[in-house]
Amino acid sequence: MRLTRAGEYGVRCILYLSSKGMGVLCKRRQIATAMDIPDQFLGKIAQQLARAGYIEIVQGAKGGLKLAVAPEKLTLLDVVEAVIGEIFLNDCILRPDSCNRSNSCAAHRVWFKARDQLRATLREATFADLLNEQGCANPFEHVGDKLSN
Repeated sequence: MRLTRAGEYGVRCILYLSSKGMGVLCKRRQIATAMDIPDQFLGKIAQQLARAGYIEIVQGAKGGLKLAVAPEKLTLLDVVEAVIGEIFLNDCILRPDSCNRSNSCAAHRVWFKARDQLRATLREATFADLLNEQGCANPFEHVGDKLSN
């Protein structure tokens, strides 16, 4: 399994907004430039994150995006699954009825366990934790400030 580009961009967007603080309005173009996200793609991802309640979209010339959930309460799992849907490693995990051997298959049990472990790991990582990691915010910490001047 590989994280989709949309999932990665969703994480980048939330990481940027988390670095600015909850409720701070940031221009979409500012986020896109700082985090290397195509502007139009960011618009689509922002809609998914807003539907999940993680950000707020403010329309208009003075609009932008702002974080609606505190970084210490928002996890990688929250954001990734808001953008790409529930994580699964095999069709039989998502749709057990797609395989008539799901109940007795040893591989099915391994796929299920691996999926649960991956989800648990992503659930443990909050955006506050990521920002506290050495150097995580450094590449884009001041880029937005330069763009708004």
